[in-house]
Amino acid sequence: MAHKLKLNYIDSGAMYRAVTFYFLRNNIPIPLPEELEASGFDFEKVMHDIDITFKISPQTHFSEIYLNGKNAEHEIRSMEISENVSHVSAIRAVRKKLVALQKKMQEHGGLVMDGRDIGTTVFPNADLKIFMTADKKIRAERRYKELISKGVKVTFEEVKKNIESRDDEDTHRKISPLRKADDAVILDNSYMNFEQQLDFVMNEIERKKVNC
Repeated sequence: MAHKLKLNYIDSGAMYRAVTFYFLRNNIPIPLPEELEASGFDFEKVMHDIDITFKISPQTHFSEIYLNGKNAEHEIRSMEISENVSHVSAIRAVRKKLVALQKKMQEHGGLVMDGRDIGTTVFPNADLKIFMTADKKIRAERRYKELISKGVKVTFEEVKKNIESRDDEDTHRKISPLRKADDAVILDNSYMNFEQQLDFVMNEIERKKVNC
């Protein structure tokens, strides 16, 4: 979609994954949701040491994430990161910095951004909001195949359990919970291929233009 519209693409979830990767590699405590209020750790100070940028890969022509100047695209996709990213994304100092970064990215013009709070918190006035969803079993199967193709040793049940856990935690967190924006268009891609999904979104863009 971003290629077709000649816009920049930002995977906001990768940003939270990159912070999670930094926390784990630097032995920074990751409190559970119920431990957040009691945690006296200075997360704002840690966030000052984290720099996140995106660069287009000359090989794939896709946007890849860089953490403090180093490509972290591969490292952030592991199950270890998946199991901790919802805890990290619930930390107020983390969300404060990343939301500010995401908002700043729009200053250079239009963009395509995905994430769990983009249409509700980051860009509540976006021209088009798509709430993408799918059957949980199908989502787990897709994620499982993706991880296996990258050489990650994991079982289907582990992947399914992780998806269910993340959904529950992200939906019930106090700060920027996962929810559908009132004016978002639902795209259930459980039984859609790539081309069908792209056509769906492009049709919504054309419909928006007509109604404006």
